[in-house]
Amino acid sequence: MYEDFASNLAVTMWADFDETPARDSSTPEIADIDTVVIDGNFPWTIVTIEAADGTVGVGEAYPSPGVHEIVTDYLRPVLVGETPTDVERLYYLMRESLSGRGSQWGVGTIAISGVEIALWDLTGKLLDQPIWQLLGGKMRDSVRVYADCHAGEAMVSSAEEGQEESTYEPAAYAEAARMAVDDGFDAVKFDLDVPSGRDLNRKSRHFDSPEIEHKRRIVEAVTDEVGDDAEVAVDLHWNFNPETAERLCRAIEPCDLAWVEDPLPPENTDAMRELKRRVDATLLTGENRYGRHGFRDLIEEQAVDFLAPDVPKVGGIAETKKIADMAETYYQAIVPHNIGSPVATVATAHIGATVPNFVALEYHAREVPWWEDLVKGDDLIVDGHIEVPDGPGLGIELDWDAVETHEKTD
Repeated sequence: MYEDFASNLAVTMWADFDETPARDSSTPEIADIDTVVIDGNFPWTIVTIEAADGTVGVGEAYPSPGVHEIVTDYLRPVLVGETPTDVERLYYLMRESLSGRGSQWGVGTIAISGVEIALWDLTGKLLDQPIWQLLGGKMRDSVRVYADCHAGEAMVSSAEEGQEESTYEPAAYAEAARMAVDDGFDAVKFDLDVPSGRDLNRKSRHFDSPEIEHKRRIVEAVTDEVGDDAEVAVDLHWNFNPETAERLCRAIEPCDLAWVEDPLPPENTDAMRELKRRVDATLLTGENRYGRHGFRDLIEEQAVDFLAPDVPKVGGIAETKKIADMAETYYQAIVPHNIGSPVATVATAHIGATVPNFVALEYHAREVPWWEDLVKGDDLIVDGHIEVPDGPGLGIELDWDAVETHEKTD
């Protein structure tokens, strides 16, 4: 429907990103782009790019409605016939083709992110190099993974199906933490914006003292259970106002958490910076930001300690590395957000291998027993770490039979 419009828009922009630089070697052009959605604990949107010689690159876009249409209706006509190894130029070309239509943030950037990851995978396969090598080489052979535990239940399933109140009691959290540690993880995270059984006015983002105490008891139970076996973090999902976030941070301060994630709504950097100034807690945010420009104020104003870009959402692999590089100039670390399939997870691992200020990446699918089955070969996550693949591109091979088995068709 939009093929001609998207192509014409891309080539009429002032910057000539549609002009392919000359090169000595012959590289097969992009022949086709498509998507498939895996029905995991989130709808994992896999992007495939096929070159003229049959080589296929694989990426992943953050779960979002409209991604397939943007990839196939807008980006496919812009990229077919292009040289896939010009990843940076094509990233800017995609942004130009969606200029004024979400190329700076939102679903447009999400679609671009999935395609960009697939371009890196395809480039690595065509050049017979792993992505980490194309990014400048490894600083570490394996990357640390932390387990998102949700008190033992999946956040989405809990919201859809409902859970008994006991799910959100301290004992349930402590049990889930011990299970994750016994599985080899030395860092765990829990949702702390959960029901306590009391009737509250949540719209105000204010919690009274008994509610704060419920959250404090959860944190205390988890940290007492795991002791020095694992670091513990909590996620507040931007559900609190500054005074409540401050009171909560002070209440759990003795537990010495690894970080407190998204204590405030994501739009106001000034409020986050002020909270950081007022509390003795390591603050993390970033999953709702897009592109390095979206992280600039968080970094320059040192509003948080840790940044959490989401690779299939923020702009892709190169954009995430640029964010990490910017953060390093202020000695901030990155702890990438990740709710994806093995594709998004390994893409993030390649970045984690190449930058010094990487702490850990998120694993959000412990409740999906077939997550590892999506990739051929040995398990990716072993004892809370991913050995960064040395194979071309991402260095993994999807099991397309498994993908078909779990494909979302409705």
